[in-house]
Amino acid sequence: MPPKVVAIAAGEVHTLALTGDGQVYSWGRGPFGRLGTGREDDELVPTAVAPAVGASDGRPRPRFVAVAAGAYHSLALDVEQFQDLDPPETLDDETQSTRGQTSLKLSSVKAGGMMSFAIDSLGALWMWGNCPQQTDAGEFCIASSSVPLPVWDFHGHTVVKVACGNEHVVAAVSAGETYTGGDLVCYAWGNNNHGQLGLGDKESRSRPVLISAFSEGSSWEVYEIACGASHTAVLTNKKSFDQIESRCWTFGLGDKGQLGHGTTSTICSPQPVDGLPTGSFLISLDCGLFHTTVVSSDGEVWCWGMERGLGLCPDASYSGVDAGDALYPIRVQSPETNGFKFLGPVQIACGAAHTVLVAGDGYRMWAWGRGRSGVLGRGQTADSYIPCVIMWPPLDDNFQEIHEDRAEASTSRVNDHTSTELEQKLFAASEELQFLRSKLTLMERYANILHISIFRKPLDERMLPRSLQESPVFDIRKEFENILDAADTDELNRLEIFYRSMLSGVKDKLLKRRVQEMVQQCIISLSAGRQTPQDQ
Repeated sequence: MPPKVVAIAAGEVHTLALTGDGQVYSWGRGPFGRLGTGREDDELVPTAVAPAVGASDGRPRPRFVAVAAGAYHSLALDVEQFQDLDPPETLDDETQSTRGQTSLKLSSVKAGGMMSFAIDSLGALWMWGNCPQQTDAGEFCIASSSVPLPVWDFHGHTVVKVACGNEHVVAAVSAGETYTGGDLVCYAWGNNNHGQLGLGDKESRSRPVLISAFSEGSSWEVYEIACGASHTAVLTNKKSFDQIESRCWTFGLGDKGQLGHGTTSTICSPQPVDGLPTGSFLISLDCGLFHTTVVSSDGEVWCWGMERGLGLCPDASYSGVDAGDALYPIRVQSPETNGFKFLGPVQIACGAAHTVLVAGDGYRMWAWGRGRSGVLGRGQTADSYIPCVIMWPPLDDNFQEIHEDRAEASTSRVNDHTSTELEQKLFAASEELQFLRSKLTLMERYANILHISIFRKPLDERMLPRSLQESPVFDIRKEFENILDAADTDELNRLEIFYRSMLSGVKDKLLKRRVQEMVQQCIISLSAGRQTPQDQ
């Protein structure tokens, strides 16, 4: 059985996956060492990280329990071998001698932009990197720190979750001293030039401020938070014992539709996102730079925002000067079910322009969006319009799973080596076949749309145009001009109605633009009494 993925994280152009056995795999863009493979090369498929400890010094290999990804850096938390932190109460010089007796352990990590955060075992929050801080004059600033600094404002409370964008931070904190479940409130601080703090204004804050919409007196309890470059999303559950109603709230910059409210306006206070399912529980949330994605418990994935961040989403609109962004939530189609539900959903993660979904109860991963540097993890750099299967588990040239202890365990597997090799080859062949089928389905879909747009009937290989049968080049413009030239007034009216209906069904913005240009040029050409065919 392949390793089970228990957590994922996405940077701008790289992705991390944590497995249940404590291993971390990475893929995508490699410069600055963000992949942790010991080199700066891009990786097109999931590749095991190479920890500096435990490799040559004889110490045990780290067992990771959490991962996080910033724009150009990555974090992995080892439950055994990280450097201990001093609690805030023992940061003075006089008590440094007691460090070994009062050291803290970390419980989770988070990264975003150029900053990093960690929550320790006592629920205190630490930050480092380019973080929002306060000047000596009490003004807001972004300052760099190469060592973890405690966030003193939450003393007496327990920080449970934290999320950060390029220059703002949101934390889910217990209302009381300890977290008892269902009592989280939200604080925000940092850059607020687009209202991404949800405080009703655009004034930046150097210290955490309570978001009133998610305070202790609110009728909604917070259970998940995420930050984009300059926007924020929050998942809440209704504080009621007689019903379970989860809701997604967004606020901040909305120029790409990343708030999901149907406009490109900036919003300074939390507003619920309409159009999401009300009968199912939302289990996972994440934000890319300019897009947002949620996953429901029944396997539905909903995305909105920058069109390329949706995976070049075929359902994003395009007409005239429309940028093709999705201003409302769009449900992502699942290739494995030919419907809209992914089996066994676990977690979603968003990069700058790609999205990764862990499904199959942790044994399968899907990705879609911009494929530069191999960030989709399928062995190539092409973009993907639809969810594609990530090459998981990693295989070597002999189609065998890559495990660190394979050499040591090879003796015990001699007898079943042949059958194991065959199983791996069959598995890889099955994955490749599924990938090719999805591509063929996509090609057939566009070929049928293109054929209907010209001949007003579905594609039938027995009735292919003569020009296509006799030549590898199909002169679409010439065929369309012939139809227009032979049509009477009634037929032209029917063609116009058909054309408008057909065009509304073409979701790919580049194809729609090309069809519009072709038809317009044909009409101009015929009106002028001349034909200027051009091969497509």
